Amino acid sequence: MASQKTTNKKTLVLGATPNEARYANLAANRLVRSGHSIVNVGIRKGEVAGVPIERPETIYADIDTITLYVGPQHQENLYDYILKTHPKRIIFNPGTENSELRKLADEQGIETEYACTLVLLSIGQY
Repeated sequence: MASQKTTNKKTLVLGATPNEARYANLAANRLVRSGHSIVNVGIRKGEVAGVPIERPETIYADIDTITLYVGPQHQENLYDYILKTHPKRIIFNPGTENSELRKLADEQGIETEYACTLVLLSIGQY
């Protein structure tokens, strides 16, 4: 019997926070419940969905998606980190849209999407 399990798309949650009222927190928990492994990266200490929040230092070579929860005014110092991680795609969640970062990613062959991770998960399009 074929499994209905989704393919694990290892996701880096950039802007992770232990604050349960924040969308980054909701998305991290929903990703894990949906069968995706996550890496939480943010500035606050703590953990989300059982995964510790790290500083943006370690470059992971196996990231499928970066889901972005950092406003454009705070993204520029993360450009190198994001581009060196070289995910297959970056999801710019509402409020994180950034044409400059999108252009840099496109130039490196990284797919970009202005979308909402929570919506994509809820409609099975993640």
